[in-house]
Amino acid sequence: MSAIDTGRLLLLSTLWGVSFLFMRIAAPEFGAVSLIFIRMSVAALVLLPLFTVRRYRELFWQHVGRLTVLSLSNHVLPFSLLAWATLSLEAGFTSLINATTPLFTALLGAALFATPVQKQQYLGLAIAFVGVYVLSANRLDFSTGGDGWSILAALGATFSYGIAGNFSKARLSHLPAQVVASGSTLMSALILLIPGVLLWPETPPSLMAWGNVLALAVFSTALAFFFYFQLLASAGATATSTVTFLVPVSALAWGYLILGEVLSVQVLIGMAITLLGTAITTRLLRLRAPKAPVV
Repeated sequence: MSAIDTGRLLLLSTLWGVSFLFMRIAAPEFGAVSLIFIRMSVAALVLLPLFTVRRYRELFWQHVGRLTVLSLSNHVLPFSLLAWATLSLEAGFTSLINATTPLFTALLGAALFATPVQKQQYLGLAIAFVGVYVLSANRLDFSTGGDGWSILAALGATFSYGIAGNFSKARLSHLPAQVVASGSTLMSALILLIPGVLLWPETPPSLMAWGNVLALAVFSTALAFFFYFQLLASAGATATSTVTFLVPVSALAWGYLILGEVLSVQVLIGMAITLLGTAITTRLLRLRAPKAPVV
């Protein structure tokens, strides 16, 4: 990976890591759905100039149905679930649950899209889910005030990401990245228009909340998409997927420095186990089979 791509990777992990901080601060005042409505609407406006290219507009209308499916599975549903989860979960903790996205991508790819899964990947899946259990075992309380439902919501978001990743690869990989990013973002804003307005908070959000939601839209959505697709085109999918391991580290650091979130031994151990399993599942870490003895 070149120095420029390494810089893009670090910047992307920072932009996506700090997004959990932005949601953690803004979600209590906006509510999950209205927050994501603003996020996608502002991001769509930032990316709207891409539609000045006639070819992009034509491709958008030709594939508007598939882009709508992608917007629902990759933006509307998972972003809303994560925003709702951050109402009670710490930013760093939520980002660690989000790091299971490659696991659901592999499982759903094997189950629904005939994507082959190697034996070592099954081992990685098992290790990663053990890590998730270590992270959340003492927090799976589904009574009033418990974190159980929020943890399930965050896992539901990663499940949705798994559907989106496989669907995008199977049905939209032939489209330019600019069309996929701008088209799915625009459709997300349109889908969220009515629920976002109906669920708008009665109490006007503070300037602090507005600043965080605008930063979430501009930096962690529109700008992050720009760097993501640049990196994908330059460095390839495997190198780009390493951002999965950097985002939780970034989110944990932001949560610790800005929000004063506690980095417990349980969280650090759970993070290490989860990321180890994810590395094996994505085949960034390959286990060598023992050599047969020479006779």
